Amino acid sequence: MRRYSRIAGTGSYLPPRRLTNADLAAELAAKGVETSDEWIVERTGIRARHFAAPEVGSSELALKASQRALEAAGLEASQIDLIIVATSTPDMVFPSTACILQHKLGNAGAAAFDVQAVCSGFVYALTVADAMIQSGAAQRALVVGAEVFSRLLDFTDRTTCVLFGDGAGAVVLEASDEPGILASDLHADGKHVGILCVPGHVSGGQVLGDPLLKMDGQAVFKLAVGVLEDAARATLAKAGKTDADIDWLIPHQANIRIMQSTARKLKLPLDKVVVTVDQHGNTSAASIPLALDSAVRSGQVKRGQHLMLEGVGGGFTWGAVFLRY
Repeated sequence: MRRYSRIAGTGSYLPPRRLTNADLAAELAAKGVETSDEWIVERTGIRARHFAAPEVGSSELALKASQRALEAAGLEASQIDLIIVATSTPDMVFPSTACILQHKLGNAGAAAFDVQAVCSGFVYALTVADAMIQSGAAQRALVVGAEVFSRLLDFTDRTTCVLFGDGAGAVVLEASDEPGILASDLHADGKHVGILCVPGHVSGGQVLGDPLLKMDGQAVFKLAVGVLEDAARATLAKAGKTDADIDWLIPHQANIRIMQSTARKLKLPLDKVVVTVDQHGNTSAASIPLALDSAVRSGQVKRGQHLMLEGVGGGFTWGAVFLRY
């Protein structure tokens, strides 16, 4: 009998500090940077985002999201034998945020590691966890996307600093005789490194290069729209499904225009797209699990429905997962 993996529970967490566009515009104006709610909404669809306190790292956000996912799955942390955290903003250079999260959860012995694929990170991590469960290497996995992207922002650049927020989302994935994750498709093309990156690193106790986010917005938009459609169609083909089988599209929450364009290409009405970018901003690897948990808890997503998760991020990385929830 074939072994599958299925989502047993979801969870998410947003830090309490919420900044509307007006709040952020006021803070930026004090630094001589002009923007407005109208300017941000028109270009991105974002209306608010959450920022973590200076002392709060990705592992702390991940902890709260993980606890909620475990509770939803009816499991204890000790029952997890694989922990994967997708993040571009780890607590430390090393060890992994997954190991730090493992200790905070009170788990000991599970395999634990991070995945770094920026905004595609959760799709990558979910695919790895699914493969490990299908192979028998793991029975129950905790897969988390957690970010404190506010630490990477240049608050003198209004084209990027208004886009991102902090948060975490998590799912518990467990072995099942019934199909859950049906197919996935992952890709990367390193020639696009320069269009979205943080070109700094630590050496000799100092930061070398520029430790703040750089993005060519037009290049990212153009690339994202094409590869997201391709990944979704490749995943559907692997699963033996068509556009009509998608009950919900849950894309990386980067920009409402990218999301709407992808939906049109997949012939999906916009009311089949889960949208949280307006309230969360772009939370990178956390955005898909945050949106998934929000849709599950609001009653939008129901058991038995088919979901298309897809992300695109710096690297340049992209991918999709098609699953039966």
